[in-house]
Amino acid sequence: MKRKAVVGVDVKKTSVSSSSSSSSALSVLTKDDPDMKVKTNSSEAFLLKIAILLIIYLTAFLIRLFSVARYESIIHEFDPWFNFRSTKYITDEGFLNFMNWFDDRSWYPLGRHVGGTIYPGLMATAAYVHYIMNALHLTIDIRNVCVLTGPFFASNTTLVAYFFSRDVHDEATGLVAAALIAIVPGYISRSVAGSYDNEAVAIFALLLTFYLYVKAVQTGSMLFSAAAALAYFYMVAAWGGYIYITNLIPLYTLVMMIFGRYSHRLYIAYSVTYILGTLMSMQVSIVEFKPVRTPEHMAAMGVFCLIQAYGFLKYVHSKLSDSDFKQFRKLVFFAALAAGVLFSIASGYAFAWTGRLYSLINVTHARDFIPIIASVAEHQPSVWDSLFFDMHFMLFMVPAGVFYCFKPLSDGSIFLVLYGVSSLYFSSAMVRLVLVTSPGVCLLSAIAVSYVMRKYFAMMKKDATQSDMTLITVAGITLMLFFYSSHSAYVASEVYSSPSIVLQARGHGGSRIIFDDFREAYRWLSQNTHDDDVVMSWWDYGYQITGMGNRTVIADGNTRNNTHIARIGRMFSLPEEKAYPLMRELDVDYVLVIFGGMVGYSGDDINKFLWMVRISGGLYPDEIKESEYLTANGQYRVDAAAPKNMLNSLMYKLCYYKFGEHHTEPGRGPGYDRVRQVEIGNKKFDLKYLEEAYTTQHWLVRIYRVKEPRSIV
Repeated sequence: MKRKAVVGVDVKKTSVSSSSSSSSALSVLTKDDPDMKVKTNSSEAFLLKIAILLIIYLTAFLIRLFSVARYESIIHEFDPWFNFRSTKYITDEGFLNFMNWFDDRSWYPLGRHVGGTIYPGLMATAAYVHYIMNALHLTIDIRNVCVLTGPFFASNTTLVAYFFSRDVHDEATGLVAAALIAIVPGYISRSVAGSYDNEAVAIFALLLTFYLYVKAVQTGSMLFSAAAALAYFYMVAAWGGYIYITNLIPLYTLVMMIFGRYSHRLYIAYSVTYILGTLMSMQVSIVEFKPVRTPEHMAAMGVFCLIQAYGFLKYVHSKLSDSDFKQFRKLVFFAALAAGVLFSIASGYAFAWTGRLYSLINVTHARDFIPIIASVAEHQPSVWDSLFFDMHFMLFMVPAGVFYCFKPLSDGSIFLVLYGVSSLYFSSAMVRLVLVTSPGVCLLSAIAVSYVMRKYFAMMKKDATQSDMTLITVAGITLMLFFYSSHSAYVASEVYSSPSIVLQARGHGGSRIIFDDFREAYRWLSQNTHDDDVVMSWWDYGYQITGMGNRTVIADGNTRNNTHIARIGRMFSLPEEKAYPLMRELDVDYVLVIFGGMVGYSGDDINKFLWMVRISGGLYPDEIKESEYLTANGQYRVDAAAPKNMLNSLMYKLCYYKFGEHHTEPGRGPGYDRVRQVEIGNKKFDLKYLEEAYTTQHWLVRIYRVKEPRSIV
């Protein structure tokens, strides 16, 4: 009797419908050579598997700690500062008070009801972990809990990936999937230490929901269905991206029905998950009745109605003759179709799609109609190099993974194909969604890698004449895995672990230069301004100003009020004398701008200024016209060729005030902008209605005080 040749831990394919095949998969037998017939002890194989998973778990955690080792334990980016501030409020005041918290330091003078405008899952998780650890007398600061939340949940995600791939394919695939997802750059980007954003826990919840739902379909278990609903509820509480789950699971269920894979297991899984998941999701304040009122939830409701009708028809079919049943089926179909159309039209929800959803279907929609969405870098369509940067060689393995999902086709492999293909499309439409597709790409790539490696190792054992070709194939995949690991380590250490509030550059001798201007500016605000002072800036920096400077802002990263943001853009776009009365109307005491022309920082407000013009021009078209800030041939310039409206705008003057007196490059004239690589066109001007209050060491942050009317000369 021939025995199967194997390499590594896995030796035979796990049954798709069974979840208890670990022991059979761990019986390792070699092939043909009588001297090599050694049976590996199952307990040793089990310990080996645990050791591998532990290494993967620790790797996923440690590779995300570069930012802490290189800088310190700090919160990154913009949105995480609001999340951190909210988490501190929960730990100090309790969750119920947090849900009723009215934040008067944001969106002045409107304020913000926090509990009804956020997804609280991330903050509640960190606060609960902090409470548990302190209850166990493991004293840890809440900041450190927030900083390490991303790495901790990334490690947990590797375990979910292992169990998911093991149940869909086999043990070896599970280990490969866990290893790939542990270091995939697309996931590292939002889960490094300090990147305390919603996605830090949301990707774990997303993959857990998928795993539990597929498990429920495979087993027909109400327990797994309820667990999937609970995981879905956690996802809803954590991130607005739950809409993807809300539509992918119904799509999968519908595909299963279309291809004749309907069963009582599918009926139980979807019915229980939909009912419990919907009821629990409606307990999240920001969601409330959206699952039964908004169009992005209608697919889930429609499939629920469809599967009930299908089950009912199956029952009726067993009671009627074939001819009578055909007539009955037609009647039910047309009645249901008419009812659905009438409900959609009468309710008015059929066309009430959000701007972000339209942008996923039509990538030019936001650019043409919603500039506030298009102005965000992560909402731009992905380009090829960014996809390759975040997923590396796995992009080429996805087609092979999809192919091997059909050998054989199973309930779980159908789901993986739908997940991988749909998420790749959406990640192409929006850069941010690369985060969602990364786990799916890892799962599909793991299937391809494990299948090819196992097949070619078996060929090497079976036929020595094919060793050269198989050796080349195995060596090629091994080399790709090596480059993937090296690339991921580089990305984790150099690219995604640099906090936006602390910048670095290389000196001429290779030494590292640290720019800590942001924290310097926010510290100055907190120590040198009054507690009730109002600070105006572009909305990007609102969360950091309230989080570190503890001052009231006009707008922040929530972007919940397009009109308010347009008013800020209007003031920055107008000349100083016209912007001054508008600032007085909003009680603005200080104006903060980010300027990178001195040190070469390209993410400054001058580079963002055109978006301010576009957003404000949409609300004030008679006053702000984009063409008046561009040259005759449509160029955006800051030198002498720049149009008058550009050179006299408040933003231009606040960024370049006294800049024309400084030499930044050898051999260049004064006022040379190192980002735009030109000498500025307006060097000599004074400010009448504002005065310089503070400029940081490297000129990255400039703060101006709005004068009182009596002090204006």
